[in-house]
Amino acid sequence: MSDMGGTVEITDHGRIRVIAIDRAHRRNAVNGETARALFEAFTAFDRDAGSDVAILTGNGSAFCAGADLKALAGGEGSNPLEEGGINTLAPMGISRLQLSKPVIAAIEGHAVAGGMELALWCDLRIMAEDGVMGIFCRRFGVPLIDMGTIRLPRLIGQSRAMDLILTGRPVGAEEAHSIGLINRVVPSGRALEHALELAREIAAFPQICMRHDRQSVLDQWSLDTEAAIRHETALGMRTIATGETVSGAARFSGGEGRHGKFGDDK
Repeated sequence: MSDMGGTVEITDHGRIRVIAIDRAHRRNAVNGETARALFEAFTAFDRDAGSDVAILTGNGSAFCAGADLKALAGGEGSNPLEEGGINTLAPMGISRLQLSKPVIAAIEGHAVAGGMELALWCDLRIMAEDGVMGIFCRRFGVPLIDMGTIRLPRLIGQSRAMDLILTGRPVGAEEAHSIGLINRVVPSGRALEHALELAREIAAFPQICMRHDRQSVLDQWSLDTEAAIRHETALGMRTIATGETVSGAARFSGGEGRHGKFGDDK
C-alpha cells in the first residue's frame, strides 16, 4: 500500500491496482493536490507491466463529491484550470487521460458533479444499490469541464444526457443501470469487492488482444467508418503478430471452450 500525499491511497491485489481517493472528510472532493495525485497514480499504473486492471474508488461513504468547492471559493488548493488536449492534467486530474489498460469504477454513496465525470471516464462502473449520481454542480454554476458533456451523451444518448445535464437531478442505481449509465448494481458496501472480482476476470484474458480491441472501441469515435475499419484491422494484425491468437487457437483445438464451456464459467 502507498499513500500519495494523504489524498490518494494505492493498493495492489496481484495484477489489480486499487486507487482510492482518500479525503473522506470532504466526501472525497478533489482539490488541486488530489487531481495531481490521481494523474500521477494512473499514469504510473499505465506504465507498470505488473498491473493489468485498475479500480477507481473512494474511501469512506462516498465515491467523489466533485471538485472541492471550498478550496475553489478560498482560492487555495483549487483544481488546475488550463486548456489542454489528450493526456494532459485536467481539473479532476485524470479525465483527459487515455490509458492502454481498463479501469473500473467502484461506486459507493455519491458520485456527483466532477465525481460523476470521473466515473464516466472509467471503462466500467459498478455501483452500490444505494448509490447516487448526478450533475449536482448545475446548482452552483460549475461547468462540466472534465468531458462530461462528451462522454455522457456517448454513453446514454443525447436526450437522456440533456435531461441529466440540464436538471442536475439525482439518479439512483436502478435508473442508472436501466439507462446504461452503470454496468452492474451490487449490495451496499460491496462495490469494491465486486469490482475486484470483475477485474480479476478481465486480467485473466489474453491481454494484448483485449487491450487492442478496447483501443479500437475508444478510437473509432473520432474516425469515419472507412478509417475505423482500417484501424481495427491494423490493431487486429498487431495482435496476431504477437502469437497470442495462435496460442489461443491451439488451446481451442485442444478442447478448451468447446460448446461454449470454459473453465472460468460460474
